[in-house]
Amino acid sequence: MANFSKSNVPQFSVDVYQNEYLPEGGREVNAIVTVSATGGGTVGSAVTAPHLYSPGQGPSAAVAIMVDCSGSMDYPPTKMRNARDATAAAIDTLRDGVHFAVIDGTHVAREVYPGGGRLAVADPATRDQAKQALRRLSAGGGTAIGTWLRLADRLLASADVEIRHGILLTDGRNEHESPEDLRAALDACAGRFTCDARGVGTDWEVKEVTAIASALLGTADIVADPAALSADFTQIMEATMGKEVADVALRLWTPVGTRIKYVKQVAPTVVDLTDRRTEAGPRAGDYPTGSWGDESRDYHVCVEVPPASLGQEMLAARVSLVIPQSDGSAQNLGAQGLVKAVWTDDMAASTSINPQVAHYTGQAELAQVIQQGLDARKAGDIDGATAKLGRAVQLASASGNADTAKLLAKVVDVVDAATGTVRLKAKVTEADEMTLETRSTKTVRVKK
Repeated sequence: MANFSKSNVPQFSVDVYQNEYLPEGGREVNAIVTVSATGGGTVGSAVTAPHLYSPGQGPSAAVAIMVDCSGSMDYPPTKMRNARDATAAAIDTLRDGVHFAVIDGTHVAREVYPGGGRLAVADPATRDQAKQALRRLSAGGGTAIGTWLRLADRLLASADVEIRHGILLTDGRNEHESPEDLRAALDACAGRFTCDARGVGTDWEVKEVTAIASALLGTADIVADPAALSADFTQIMEATMGKEVADVALRLWTPVGTRIKYVKQVAPTVVDLTDRRTEAGPRAGDYPTGSWGDESRDYHVCVEVPPASLGQEMLAARVSLVIPQSDGSAQNLGAQGLVKAVWTDDMAASTSINPQVAHYTGQAELAQVIQQGLDARKAGDIDGATAKLGRAVQLASASGNADTAKLLAKVVDVVDAATGTVRLKAKVTEADEMTLETRSTKTVRVKK
C-alpha cells in the first residue's frame, strides 16, 4: 500500500433526526440520518483510508467514458459532433495521473482509446491523443448497453485505484439485447464502479437510463439539446474528480427482535437501498452509498421494534460508516448515530411527526406519484393521471420543491397548487415530459 496523507481524508459526521416517542404497542421507528463529508483537503477524522495518492493530488482514480455510436446518433448529424466535443471536454477535465479510456458503444463495445485492454494515464500527451482518436467516432449499428458496461468494468478493474467511475451517453433504446442481459450486466457491475448516465435527445427510454444510474449509484439526467452536452460532461467530470473516498457503506446494527423495514437515500435524490443490504456480522448490515467528496446526503431509516411497555427505552439501531474490505473486515470511518425508541402515554409526544421525517416522506411520495401520473398519462388514463399529477403539484408546493413544480407546470395547468387541482395540458413536448420523469427523484433538503 502506498503512503498517503491523513490530511486528504474527509471527516465524516452522522446526525440523526427523529421522534423517538412511541405510543403503547407502537412498533415503527422512523429517522432521517444526515451523513456529511467535509474537509477532504484538511485534517479529518483519524482514520487510515487505503488511498494511493499524494497530498494535494486527490485519490487515485479511473474513468471510462462510454459514447453511444449507434446509427441514430447521425440524426441530426450534429448529435455525433456534440458527443465528440462533450467527450473531449470531459477528457480536458481529467486530473493528471487519472487512468481513463473511451468506449464506442453500439450493439457491441469497442475500445476507442487507448486500446489493447488497458487504460491511459492522463497527461497533456494522452489527453491530446485521446481527442485525436475521437475524430474516428462515427455513427452506425445498434444499441446493447450491457456490453458497454461490461467492457468498462474490465478496463476499470485493470487499474489499482481507489475511485472507479463511468460516464454513459445514449440517445436510443436498448434494442439489441434483452432486458435480462442489461440487468445481468448491471448486477455484475454493481459495487465495482459508479456510473453517471445521460440520455441525449428524446428517443431513449427514461426507465432504462435511470435504472443504470440507480444500480451503479450515479446520477441520471436528460440533455434534450445535444449542444448542452459539453457543459454537462464537464460538470460530471468535475464532480468525479472531487471524489475523495470510494465504497462507503452505511452500516446498521440492530438489537435482537428488531428488523430494518427499509433504507432509502432521500437527498439529493430518492434511491431505495433496502434490497442492497450485505450482511456484516451478527445483526448488522451494510447499505452501499458509493463514492464521496465534500458533500452531504440524507437517508430515511425505518426500523420495526418489538412491542414494549410504557416507560421502556431501547436502542432501535446504531448507524455507522465503514469501508468494507475484501477480506471481510471493515474500516470504520469514525462517525456514529443512534436511533432510539421510548414508549410513552403522552399523546402529544407519541403522535408528533418529526419535521425531517415528514418532509422526506413527502418527497419520496412526490417522486412516486410523478412516475405513476406519467405512466397513467401514457396509458390514456386521464383521470388517474390528473389525480396523481395533482397530488404531485400539491406535494411540490408544500415542500418548497420549486424546480419540480416548474417541471410539473409544463405538463399540467395548475388551478390551485395548495389543493392539487390541475388540468392536463392538451399538448406536451416529449422533452418536457421526459425531463419531468428523469428528474422526478431529485429532492430539496429540509430546512433544519
